[in-house]
Amino acid sequence: MADTKDANGTKLVDGDSVTLVKDLKVKGTSTTLKRGTLIKSIRITDDPEEIECNAEKVKGLVLKTQFLKKA
Repeated sequence: MADTKDANGTKLVDGDSVTLVKDLKVKGTSTTLKRGTLIKSIRITDDPEEIECNAEKVKGLVLKTQFLKKA
């Protein structure tokens, strides 16, 4: 199985904290997650390009790893 890596190529594991490297519009809501937002306790998925997490205002998010860097 492929390793899950952030935008800089750093390996991510369950429970890591990450920050966003660009503003992301959340589909289905009017919320935009700002660049630099800290997201704690990520969960690795079967897809090495995606992680699951909860942000301040949005629960059950799936984010692409290309927009994240390890905190």
